[in-house]
Amino acid sequence: MSHADDHEGTRRDFLYYATAGAGVVATGAAVWPLVNQMNPSADVQALSSIRVDVGGISEGTQLTVKWLGKPVFIRRRTQAEIEEAMSVDVSSLPDPEARNENISAGAPATDANRSLLPPETEGATSEWLVMMGVCTHLGCVPLGDAGDFGGWFCPCHGSHYDTAGRIRKGPAPTNLPVPVAEFVDATTIKLG
Repeated sequence: MSHADDHEGTRRDFLYYATAGAGVVATGAAVWPLVNQMNPSADVQALSSIRVDVGGISEGTQLTVKWLGKPVFIRRRTQAEIEEAMSVDVSSLPDPEARNENISAGAPATDANRSLLPPETEGATSEWLVMMGVCTHLGCVPLGDAGDFGGWFCPCHGSHYDTAGRIRKGPAPTNLPVPVAEFVDATTIKLG
């Protein structure tokens, strides 16, 4: 084997590595735009979290806001509505899970696990209920202060929700979900 053969082998190896490297860079340059286009746009990211002033909501009324393209019900319940929700035996519910993104999955659907506490009120009963306003059956928007249980009623297919947003009667399979939400001060709720 001569010195020229050894040198040529090195040149060949270099060409293999250079070609492979160029192929990796070209593939990355072609694939990156396809991957990057799946990221949310700037306007969607800006709306991923909103703050809602709830200072003007009187007891027994609700505010509906749009968040991530869906309605969110924010209700300030009366003491009678809270007592009604607390009196329900969770084991008798069609869906005994809280469906609350603020607590661990699988938590029971008690009123305390579905309501939102303002700051500095740990252990208290909350008058605030924040839920996605989309029926879990086919995605309709339920009507408030309606139905057999004084909560929400979906007229499309007859789902009845109670004053804690739990399914009580009808075809809906689960409770109205509670989104990520928190009080940032006494009158402002942050969604997302």
